[in-house]
Amino acid sequence: MAAISPIPAAQYLRMSTEDQQYSIVNQRTRIQEYAQSHGFSVIKTYEDPGKSGVIIKHRKGLSALLKDVLSGDARFGAILVYDVSRWGRFQNPDEAAHYEFLCAHSGIPLHHCAEQFSNDGTASSSILKALKRSMAAEFSRELGEKVIYGKTRLAQMGFWMGGPPGYGYRRRMVSADGQMKEVLKEGQHKSLKTDRITLVLGPRKEVESVRMIFAMAAEGKYCTEIVRALDRNNILINGKQWNDVTVLNILTNPKYTGSNVWNRHTQRLHTSLRPVKPEFWIGKSHAFPPSVESKRQTA
Repeated sequence: MAAISPIPAAQYLRMSTEDQQYSIVNQRTRIQEYAQSHGFSVIKTYEDPGKSGVIIKHRKGLSALLKDVLSGDARFGAILVYDVSRWGRFQNPDEAAHYEFLCAHSGIPLHHCAEQFSNDGTASSSILKALKRSMAAEFSRELGEKVIYGKTRLAQMGFWMGGPPGYGYRRRMVSADGQMKEVLKEGQHKSLKTDRITLVLGPRKEVESVRMIFAMAAEGKYCTEIVRALDRNNILINGKQWNDVTVLNILTNPKYTGSNVWNRHTQRLHTSLRPVKPEFWIGKSHAFPPSVESKRQTA
């Protein structure tokens, strides 16, 4: 009796953050075990390391998989994924179902290798799968709320919550016991998770330029007039010329008076960026060394 050839399959691997360094390895191992016991042979791998499962936009691995499936040129007859959550934690569970349907409609079914149910289209498996998708979405939502709570607490303590420090400031690490550490260079990240970031004044020339901007605004000068003055003095911002927007951003940012204000905009669960009402801003006054006096900003 001739041996039955294994079915060629593709595997899809995803982990949410770089901290999950063993996640991809664990997925590979479990998928390989499933393939051997169910008559599959993995011939291609699609991978999204360090990518959130909430949206598909930045998941090049899954996008490439779907493109190959829909093109009709895929050389595999099945897709193996660790579990429902690795396929995605889409906030609308129907989105995950839609991508799976596209594969099944192309004759390439999806197999969840670590789930306790078979993805065989029966009523029971469909109910369990729908429940798992909803649970995966809820997990991301709850995790997001926990992250926001943690960031809110740190912002209230006066720590900088990420992003470039801005003109006139630099980032400085603070250890868990409150000891000041080195000033970070552009693009450099903190070395320990327990470290926090505060802002310190940058080069004197930048600080003096900020004070010049506020002084001129206090005199009633418009942004365009301030830009012209900066140009006359050959003062650049990040190697580029100033414009009305960059000047206005300086004048309206509370950090220049030493206040740490966070949550002025939100983009939860990778939704579009939108402003937050001022009453919901999170902050702490006297968090950073001020570049200007607060009365000058309001003048």
